[in-house]
Amino acid sequence: MPLPFDGAISDYLKTDAPQQVRDTLKDADKDDVTNPDWPYDERLSKKKYKKKMKRLQRQLVRLQASVKARGDRVAIVFEGRDAAGKGGSIKAFTENLNPRGARVVALPKPTEQEATQWYFQRYVAHLPAAGEIVLFDRSWYNRGVVEKVFDFCTEDERARWFEQVGPFEKLLVDEGITLYKFWLNVGRATQLDRFLDRETEALKQWKLSWIDVEGLKRWDGYSEAIEETLFVTHTTYAPWTIVRADDKRRARINLIRTVLHGIDYDGKDEDEIGAVDECIAGGPELWTRA
Repeated sequence: MPLPFDGAISDYLKTDAPQQVRDTLKDADKDDVTNPDWPYDERLSKKKYKKKMKRLQRQLVRLQASVKARGDRVAIVFEGRDAAGKGGSIKAFTENLNPRGARVVALPKPTEQEATQWYFQRYVAHLPAAGEIVLFDRSWYNRGVVEKVFDFCTEDERARWFEQVGPFEKLLVDEGITLYKFWLNVGRATQLDRFLDRETEALKQWKLSWIDVEGLKRWDGYSEAIEETLFVTHTTYAPWTIVRADDKRRARINLIRTVLHGIDYDGKDEDEIGAVDECIAGGPELWTRA
């Protein structure tokens, strides 16, 4: 049975995609990174990825054991462009963790009742308790970007959100919660290439929604909303880490390294973790509209 969005991505490529994006995808080989601004000549090989990831998985298990033993609370926010690899990064992070102490929160559209609540209220209920790591697959930053781009909120509501998000996160940090905020970014050609893959691969079609299809036409609107949100909400107590995710393997490796380097835990091995690649993960200076 055909799905509602069969062919919509292909039609966009043929009729609406910028010529530069079309040319990039047309000229790209199967394993190419389709972002002209990508800092490397090729993707990280699967062999090197598995070797590095195995070491990181050992460290993540030690991290979780220490978090549980000490009663620490860790919240990790995963945000980013559509098709930037948030779900895959979360899966890589939690692959060998005990699900009783590592929860993934992916909230659906607010109910009618939730829509009348204080905006942050439904997220507060999912914050970590002692000994927990909570990973938010999208978060309270929906208002800063998606709701703005699709007019799901008013300008006054968004302005009020901007006034409150900093103090809200300061309260979390002052309460003792370790908070990470990751923005996964990809180039326009990379995003479209991944959407095309989802359109043609039956096992991935569930990942497509009308927001994805319509969002392709609103790249510039997204860019403006993302840029404003990142720079207004980047603070000393709750900074953003931008992850360039055109190569999913490099993105996952450096995202996990960032977390491991930032928390003290029993059995921490800096050599096994490895250095964060500053070309892949860093502050807002890595943000690009490409």
